[in-house]
Amino acid sequence: MDKLTQLLMDSGIYQMQLGQALMIAIGLLLLFLAIKKGFEPLLLLPIGIGTIFVNIPGAGFYDAPVYDAVGHLTTPAGLLYYIYNAGIATGMFPLLIFMGVGAMTDFGPLLANPKTLLLGAAAQFGIFGTVIGAVVMNHYGIMDFSLNEAAAIGIIGGADGPTSIFVASRLAPELLGAIAVAAYSYMALVPMIQPPIMRALTNDTERKIQMVQSRHVSQTEKILFPIVVLVLVALALPSAAPLLGMFCFGNLMKECGVVDRLSDTVQNSLINIVTIMLGLGVGSKLSAEEFLNLKTLGILLLGLAAFCVGTACGVLMAKLMNLFLKTKINPLIGSAGVSAVPMAARVSNKVGLEYNPHNFLLMHAMGPNVAGVIGSAVAAGVMLSYLG
Repeated sequence: MDKLTQLLMDSGIYQMQLGQALMIAIGLLLLFLAIKKGFEPLLLLPIGIGTIFVNIPGAGFYDAPVYDAVGHLTTPAGLLYYIYNAGIATGMFPLLIFMGVGAMTDFGPLLANPKTLLLGAAAQFGIFGTVIGAVVMNHYGIMDFSLNEAAAIGIIGGADGPTSIFVASRLAPELLGAIAVAAYSYMALVPMIQPPIMRALTNDTERKIQMVQSRHVSQTEKILFPIVVLVLVALALPSAAPLLGMFCFGNLMKECGVVDRLSDTVQNSLINIVTIMLGLGVGSKLSAEEFLNLKTLGILLLGLAAFCVGTACGVLMAKLMNLFLKTKINPLIGSAGVSAVPMAARVSNKVGLEYNPHNFLLMHAMGPNVAGVIGSAVAAGVMLSYLG
């Protein structure tokens, strides 16, 4: 009977606390959204599994290593402890993801219509506006956010998961789980969040603006662009160089045409492996102790506000530019200035087709979409340079 009693006391059911049960339920919800609804399944599925792992009582998935008095390892750490500390705390996984995204990105639409760079820049206002909002909330005692935490939360407005994780791991590691879930959730909800904002800020005439075919971009331009961007960023804002450097490196491998094997590996095998590890590492920070608090609610609300403001600013910038341009820009592509590639561009195209079935905006929207990736990385560099 003593052994049976001990077995019962060692079971997860006996040790389960309410917070752990709630977090396991949240992990199951993430799995449902990934599998049934198709919301960012490549990330939400491993994040959901990681959430379940870290909240199983007694499983030790995130236990720290134990050493004896002379420094010899007596008990190794849990799997998620190694994954998080090796890949996320060091910033390695987000940087490798950026390299893979760069290898899958085409700068052609941006180079064909450089004016769209302004749309990507305007959409980053949501980041800085949210930082200010978090500081104001802290000042009036509404929510207790430090300046570093406010900066990490603000990056959610760029709708860029790897950048959000990279900045959070540097400025507010204790909030990383909530920030990552918010960033990827809003990326997945782009088709639901953006269209109402786009329609509210434009009229029928603006939505029907048919954009002309962009000019042809030479291969030489595509090769030179990532090199020029890397050099300029490294000289002007070194703190942004890790993110943009890996992004440009991945793109250069794709465009140069002499390392097809490397480019294929980065676009497929490597990014897939890192995505699994990144998702599990993020899930490891979704323990009941770190996630179930008022700050998490504040992060979700501020992140949503940042994303909405970024979308609105991109659309409004396009409308402002049209006051001075002879060849008008369809303001709908301004919403693609957030760096959710390519979902935001697809949403711009879909809404445009609803009002003009002959108006294909996808390639035009990819310009501000790619510019948004650059913009969010630069914004992250500014935050890290100022606060890091």
